[in-house]
Amino acid sequence: MKESSGRKQGAASPCAACKLLRRRCAQDCVFAPYFPADEPQKFANVHKVFGASNVNKMLQELPVHQRGDAVSSIVYEANARVRDPVYGCVGAISSLQQQIDALQTQLALAQAEVVHLRVRQTASYPHGFGPTSPSNSGSPPSKLMGPQVMPIFDMDMPFISREKERWWLQRWRCGG
Repeated sequence: MKESSGRKQGAASPCAACKLLRRRCAQDCVFAPYFPADEPQKFANVHKVFGASNVNKMLQELPVHQRGDAVSSIVYEANARVRDPVYGCVGAISSLQQQIDALQTQLALAQAEVVHLRVRQTASYPHGFGPTSPSNSGSPPSKLMGPQVMPIFDMDMPFISREKERWWLQRWRCGG
């Protein structure tokens, strides 16, 4: 059975930090609650990136109730630094930001295509009596709206400005 300190009852099994540092694990070891013996790589990465002495100082300066969160952050940063020694967490954040930017571009293109299709549909049915007009559609919301009213359009386009919308419309009308 484990105690909250991360050591087994009865046996004085050293924590991962003391095991790596080859020292005797004291009863009041600051590392023991956060670096259990069965997770040696966790401390190995932290030690490699920050050094045991620096981590010890950081943990000593913090109140006990904040140490768990601090260790979690230190371990995350250390693992990121092991994977990417130059950028660490910043490299991961930058990569995710680039993915977000690419997805927002794809979304804007898809929204512009929807605008194009709606404009084309409206141009094909100038009097509003097309396949989705109130007189032909079975859906209740479309029966409540007039043929030329498009309030849903504004809600569908939160990321595209009117300027971009006009640009896309011009592009699509010109055969793009």
